[in-house]
Amino acid sequence: MECCRRAAPGTPLLVLAFLLLSSRTARSEEDREGLWDAWGPWSECSRTCGGGASYSLRRCLSSKSCEGRNIRYRTCSNVDCPPEAGDFRAQQCSAHNDVKYHGQLYEWLPVSNDPDNPCSLKCQAKGTSLVVELAPKVLDGTRCYTESLDMCISGLCQIVGCDHQLGSTVKEDNCGVCNGDGSTCRLVRGQYKSQLSASKSDDTVVAIPYGSRHIRLVLKGPDHLYLETKTLQGTKGENSLSSTGIFLVDNSTVDFQKLPDKEILRMTGPLTADFIIKIHDLGPADSTVQFIFYQPIIHRWRETDFFPCSATCGGGYQLTSAECYDLRSNRVVADQYCHYYPENVKPKPKLQECNLDPCPASDGYKQIMPYDLYHPLPRWEATPWTACSSSCGGGIQSRAVSCVEEDIQGHVTSVEEWKCMYTPKMPVVQPCNIFDCPKWLAQEWSPCTVTCGQGLRYRVVLCIDHRGMHTGGCSAKTKPHIKEECIIPTPCYKPREKLPIEAKLPWFKQAQELEEGAAVSEEPSFIPEAWSACTVTCGVGTQVRIIRCQVLLPFSQSVADLPADECEGPKPASQRACYAGPCNGETPEFNPDNGDGLLGGLQDLDELYDWEYEGFTKCSESCGGGVQEAVVSCLNKQTRELADENLCVTSRRPPQLLKSCNLDPCPASHLLSREMNEVVVLADELCHHPKPSTVQACNRFNCPPAWYPAQWQLCSRTCGGGIQKRDVLCKQRMADGSFLELPETFCSASKPTSHQGCKKDDCPSEWLLSEWSECSVSCGEGTQTRSAICQRVLKTGVSTVVNSTLCPPLPFSSSIRPCMLATCARPGRPSTKHSPHIAAARNIYIQTRRQRKLHFVVGGFAYLLPKTTVVLRCPTRRFRKPLITWEKDGQHSISSAHVTVAPFGYLKIHRLKPSDAGIYTCSAGPAREQFVIKLIGGNRKLVARPLSLWSEEEEALQVRKTNPKEALQTHKHQNGIFSNGSKAEKRGLTADPGNRYDDIVSRLLEQGGWPGELLASWEVQDSAERNASSEEDPNAEQALLHLPFTMVAEQKRLDDILRNLSQQPEELRDLYSKHLVAQLAQDIFRSHLENQDLLPKPSEQRFPPMAVPAHKHVSGFSSSLRSSSGEAGGGSRRPHRKPAILRKISAAQQLSASEVVTHLGQTVALASGTLSVLLHCEAVGNPRPTIHWTRNGEAVQFSDRILLQPDDSLQILAPVEADVGFYTCNATNALGYDSVSIAVTLAGKPLVKTSRMTVLNTEKPTVTVDIGGTVRTVRGVNVTINCQVAGVPEAEVTWFRNKSKLGSSHHLHEGSSHHLHEGSLLLTDVSFSDQGLYSCRAANLHGEQTESTQLLILDPPQVPTQLEDIRALLLATGPNLPSVLMSPLGTQLVLDPGNSALLGCPIKGHPTPNITWFQNGQPIATAPGLTHHIWGAGQILRVANLSGGPQGEFSCLAQNEAGTLLQKASLVIQDYWWSVDRLATCSASCGNRGIHQPRLRCLLNTTEVDPEHCTGKPRPAVQPVACNRRDCPSRWMVTSWSACTRSCGGGVQTRRVTCQKLKASGISTPVSNDMCSQLAKRPVDTQACNQQLCVEWAFSSWGQCNGPCIGPRLAVQHRQVFCQTRDGITLPSEQCSALPRPVSTQNCWSEACSVHWRVSLWTLCTATCGNYGFQSRRVECVHVRTNKAVPEHLCSWGPRPANWQRCNVTPCENTECRDTTRYCEKVRQLKLCQLGQFRSRCCGTCGKA
Repeated sequence: MECCRRAAPGTPLLVLAFLLLSSRTARSEEDREGLWDAWGPWSECSRTCGGGASYSLRRCLSSKSCEGRNIRYRTCSNVDCPPEAGDFRAQQCSAHNDVKYHGQLYEWLPVSNDPDNPCSLKCQAKGTSLVVELAPKVLDGTRCYTESLDMCISGLCQIVGCDHQLGSTVKEDNCGVCNGDGSTCRLVRGQYKSQLSASKSDDTVVAIPYGSRHIRLVLKGPDHLYLETKTLQGTKGENSLSSTGIFLVDNSTVDFQKLPDKEILRMTGPLTADFIIKIHDLGPADSTVQFIFYQPIIHRWRETDFFPCSATCGGGYQLTSAECYDLRSNRVVADQYCHYYPENVKPKPKLQECNLDPCPASDGYKQIMPYDLYHPLPRWEATPWTACSSSCGGGIQSRAVSCVEEDIQGHVTSVEEWKCMYTPKMPVVQPCNIFDCPKWLAQEWSPCTVTCGQGLRYRVVLCIDHRGMHTGGCSAKTKPHIKEECIIPTPCYKPREKLPIEAKLPWFKQAQELEEGAAVSEEPSFIPEAWSACTVTCGVGTQVRIIRCQVLLPFSQSVADLPADECEGPKPASQRACYAGPCNGETPEFNPDNGDGLLGGLQDLDELYDWEYEGFTKCSESCGGGVQEAVVSCLNKQTRELADENLCVTSRRPPQLLKSCNLDPCPASHLLSREMNEVVVLADELCHHPKPSTVQACNRFNCPPAWYPAQWQLCSRTCGGGIQKRDVLCKQRMADGSFLELPETFCSASKPTSHQGCKKDDCPSEWLLSEWSECSVSCGEGTQTRSAICQRVLKTGVSTVVNSTLCPPLPFSSSIRPCMLATCARPGRPSTKHSPHIAAARNIYIQTRRQRKLHFVVGGFAYLLPKTTVVLRCPTRRFRKPLITWEKDGQHSISSAHVTVAPFGYLKIHRLKPSDAGIYTCSAGPAREQFVIKLIGGNRKLVARPLSLWSEEEEALQVRKTNPKEALQTHKHQNGIFSNGSKAEKRGLTADPGNRYDDIVSRLLEQGGWPGELLASWEVQDSAERNASSEEDPNAEQALLHLPFTMVAEQKRLDDILRNLSQQPEELRDLYSKHLVAQLAQDIFRSHLENQDLLPKPSEQRFPPMAVPAHKHVSGFSSSLRSSSGEAGGGSRRPHRKPAILRKISAAQQLSASEVVTHLGQTVALASGTLSVLLHCEAVGNPRPTIHWTRNGEAVQFSDRILLQPDDSLQILAPVEADVGFYTCNATNALGYDSVSIAVTLAGKPLVKTSRMTVLNTEKPTVTVDIGGTVRTVRGVNVTINCQVAGVPEAEVTWFRNKSKLGSSHHLHEGSSHHLHEGSLLLTDVSFSDQGLYSCRAANLHGEQTESTQLLILDPPQVPTQLEDIRALLLATGPNLPSVLMSPLGTQLVLDPGNSALLGCPIKGHPTPNITWFQNGQPIATAPGLTHHIWGAGQILRVANLSGGPQGEFSCLAQNEAGTLLQKASLVIQDYWWSVDRLATCSASCGNRGIHQPRLRCLLNTTEVDPEHCTGKPRPAVQPVACNRRDCPSRWMVTSWSACTRSCGGGVQTRRVTCQKLKASGISTPVSNDMCSQLAKRPVDTQACNQQLCVEWAFSSWGQCNGPCIGPRLAVQHRQVFCQTRDGITLPSEQCSALPRPVSTQNCWSEACSVHWRVSLWTLCTATCGNYGFQSRRVECVHVRTNKAVPEHLCSWGPRPANWQRCNVTPCENTECRDTTRYCEKVRQLKLCQLGQFRSRCCGTCGKA
């Protein structure tokens, strides 16, 4: 066919219009897309193998933003990398090996399969647990997960299908085929049960062939699995599976788990060899093995290439076929191999056109190929349909369909079906006559023929066909009856009529006619027409009818009349009698069946016989109510005897008569069914009989495979039209009730749907928010906005924009938010001052009296009464107040009826209720401040917060938001005196930071911390408010006036109390806390009075005296509390207690004071004017403790300038710089000691308390040291390094590790972390990665000081888990020497004498342990006569030239600072030697030849071994000893048997038997046979021999010479060869196998093989020139003599000559218009000249046409 044609006139205009329209459309699309430029070229692939990524870019040509992305990706380099290339992620990690991390080089290994961020480069330092993210993104093309093709692109994990395409979800099927349907493999599953015997300890479980996948075996029982393999090259292997692990067996990965009660074997596959799973018997019990795997179908159909074209030019066709291919051997095999698998469907042939070029201009023609263009293609041809198998109701008819081919002469021949498979095969079966068969249709019943008593009624029954017409063809057997009896309940009072009144016309006539009608069928039958009218109007007359012989023609559904002799069977009557009613009132009896009309005799019978009731039947139920039926009998009225029922008139039979019976209730039974037609269920115990079984087995056979759908999953959407899925599995229900899951191809029925739509209703309207805009400023503080549209998702899944009033109100903060960029630099002012700042107030508020409204500033804590309105302000600087946001317990707060969030930076809570308690957070950009609100109940107790308002997640959130230092301090306080032991308070860092001051406030409220009169007035507060007119104490009223509405204290004051309490001994905390709380209450109240100018004079105070400090300081109150009066006296009566130093908080020190007095725990700063320093130290204890002072760890040297006062205080006069340091007060008695330090600094310079000692720890779980020394400790302990600093102002402490600054809390490595708390550094669970130099730097305005501690981690000597290194060292030291590894339990090595041996001492530890060798407990150097060498840093001991005997025990002792480890091994020198045992048994019991031969044994350590081991050892000389030298008793002597008398068929052989006696001298003499007969039975002297049959080969005569021809006149002839006896009895051929077998075939001369190939002359060439000329000739096999054609197979012994060849292969010179084929006239007749390919071949003829 031509690929293009010339356009018709007018086409250019159409094309131009189309191009213009296309350009407009394209331009509008470009406008919508934002005018993108064309995509650029693809970049280089990110990888050269293993699957990488390449990208392409485009740019936006519009000034507006363009829709869509400017980058696209595709996969590339999807070829496997060579094995030596390594993992791509590992290459990226190793690139960081030469980059120091925290000052140290590591070898980095990849960390794969991170579920949180698989596309970040996380690596682990080799040999440690340190995991670090070295880069936020891996290189493009890196696999997201090790077992997935998904790849990381630009830091995001992109889905990649098995077709290596981005975004593709195509996956491999169970057979490993990408996007396969699972048809190339089959599921194999089964169970094996061991039946091993004593003689057979191994058995084969299953053979799993090459290429199988997803193998899983589970063994349950005592036996053991092992593997045997065989590769395709024939190499065999075995794996014993001795331990759990992952092995590589013949390049297949095997995952084996050995559990106590079972073994599990998994192999993902595909297997690279045949695996034979075997079982080894290890126990008495049987084992079972369940296995499942997918086995590849190794024989599959493979489509062939196209066969040669049917024509060489001018257009032909060609087809493909399919061949069966063996995947293992890579060769084509017979088709039956592929037919074995039902999953294999042979592909249908494909047809395509070929050689479409026109043939050369010549008169040649292509006729050598088997197909030709000028005759039709092979086609399907069908025979006519057969007759329908059924005339109605649906039948089938069939026909034959074959593939035929028509040659150029028009001859049609059948060919192979595959030649026609390019078109669908016509159906061979079709349904026919699918209309319904005729059916009986009954009309309604007529009225009863009588008005009283018993009568008859009739109905019309019609045969109706599928068209609704009355016709024949219905079965007479299924016809409903047309007559039945009827009873009128009205009694008859007139004489009984002899016969019931029959139906009047037309009922009787019509029913009788229809009843006698016959159906027309496909067989000729007599069909009667309707009866004529009766010949008389009364009395008896006659009726006649016409009888026709008819047949039903099925193809036309019409009826044809036939001659009467065509119908078989009796012809129905054509005349009968009729009765038209009585004449003149007579009532004669009439029998319609009596055609003669003779009625005599009936009257007599009627008079003699009649029906009567005779009793009732047995009751149908024994209880509970049943029924009885009356028995109707035919009786002789004269004799009253039973008569035959035929003698009574049937129409007179009385109606059925029933009555009830046995109405008494039944006893209790399981089911009761009686009068009420109900079922009453009773208790099972009330039934006497055994209860029948309610369950029985049925249908105990496997069900056919069927689809089993699971429950529908949840809808993918809650509204707007979603999808829900379910699993639909093909399963087979087994006979035992279990289910077997099968591949889907096993279920023939159509698969139920696994997807369906759901939630097809509209969604509620909701806001759709855009992305946040860019910040409104380029630096500093700005805002971001975003737009919102109200949309609704309809039930169709389409989103539509709706009116914004339909969406809920949108909070202001949802559309605008603050943003902070880098601070804007301004000349002369630090940029940090421009960040937002919240002016917080760090106060504690306690409400004591009811107030309507209270105002607070964020930053503090408030303990308030319910129903109080609270206004909370958030004063900010450098921040716009409308942008302030509020949170409560981490949740964003919005305005409501109860809480108002004002746009001016404050929050208002109306009338507090318990749910309002919590943590309120004000956010101004990055600045955040909190305010905690707690509620006070009516009993002055804090109201517990509702559980639902505080979850563990919120707790964790608040702790993270709180300063970790404060959290640690909170933890410390809660573990102190105020902790009540609850779980929440013992959780340490996770405790609620809002509970920090609850205990102090509770004490203030409950434990009388207020002045006494004040408390009394407080307690009557509520009653005073409830009843203002009640008579109360006027003093209390006055005190109530003095009580503040809300008491205020600074948080710092409460923090000092908590810190002070935490430093007190436990036994003093309760007492101390009472003092501190009481002092706090007095200070708060006094501060309030001072502020109000209401402080009464001392004489007017009704409160206890309070200590007033020298200056006014509301929240920094302090007081020197002395011991209580109880402690002042009565020392002997007090219980014994260890010393405790009272820790007190002094007033703030003034640097200008000339005399400084302070308590312990403070810092003293020496100024130029300081003349004296007095350090107080108060201690309690029983016995009274003694006090001594040290400075910087050394005892204080007292002098005239440094004095010890009588109260144990230390006074320093005229202090100088040498006096600077930490002074420690030590209190000691017999029960223990206590010490507290105080720092004295120079002009406030920082001071660090140091210790220069080295601490070694190998056992304790915790180590605490002061900074300045060295700590050597084992792993896993918690190390605390105290850095106690002093300075005024307070020095800031900074920690460094290896000169790198440490944060407040940080994970050093996996499992270890550090925490900073009040100047101390806590290292938890230290390991080698924690080693280093830790430095503490104290700095303030006056200077800085740095001290360091070196931390060294020790590892005690231990046996390493991996022994490959020392084994390699042993192999390198002595490749051929026997070696043994020492162990703590001891090992043993057995050696030959003179051998050398290597002993390895596997050890690891830090620092490297020192190894010492011993023999028998003595140092190896002092061992006598032992040649030894120590190599490998002491780990290898070589001992040489070991002599015989045990060498004793060798041991190696490894020791370092962390501990020691002793390992042992024993060397045993073995030797073989000969041993002479007792004499062996005498060789004879009598005669002169008996000797005792001494027995030699080869021994090894007293154990007998193979004598070969003693070869070369000197044998002991042994001499035989004579024994049993005496006369023997008489015995029979026999000679050898003679030769058999016959070689087959049974012969005889003989021997000589004599009785002889052997003397002690060795001479044997004959004696009488009787002497031997007394001792033993005489042996036989004759026996049969050669009993086997005599056989020979026999053969028949040669058959005719008619076998296959093998040459000219040469054929093959045969004869039979069989085995038989000499008697002619035929035997199996095996009986004659020992004899040479005669030949059964030979060559012979045959006239039939006198044949040869005969060829005709070549035809004319199809072309005179060119490359397409062919000629053919006839080739046939003919007989030489007759010259007639014979079958070609007779000539097959010779090569068949060619029947076609090319010709006239020369270039054509002229191109004139002429015909090149002789069929051009037919081309013109068929009007094919309009086709180009014919027009060119028949140029001349078509030109004339």
